[in-house]
Amino acid sequence: MSFKKISTVILAVLLVALIGCRTNPVREVNNAPVLATGQYTMKDVKNAIFRAGQSIGWGMKEVKPGLIIATIFVRNHMAKVEISYSKKSFSIHYKDSAGLNYDGTNIHRNYNNWIKNLEQRINSQLSGL
Repeated sequence: MSFKKISTVILAVLLVALIGCRTNPVREVNNAPVLATGQYTMKDVKNAIFRAGQSIGWGMKEVKPGLIIATIFVRNHMAKVEISYSKKSFSIHYKDSAGLNYDGTNIHRNYNNWIKNLEQRINSQLSGL
């Protein structure tokens, strides 16, 4: 194989690797409103958040009233977030990760998709209160 062909193959492999590992700014959810319509308690909000996370593979652990640590493992990746909540709102904030190329500002794009899905599931569960 000629040097030109080898160089082209190497360049193509590097481009595919770079595209596959693209990072984006970390997605944060800040004070999203609880859109429940009926009478409900803080415990109802907590239970809705637990159901939402568990339904899509997140491990949920209450640290104290109003604060949940959620962790997900996907293949060789791990993401951990803090979910703070009240009767009026909830927030999701990055806490830790492994294998997601977090650099203090940016993270693998899959993380943001997981957070978006978690937020949507939480909203769905809360709207049923």
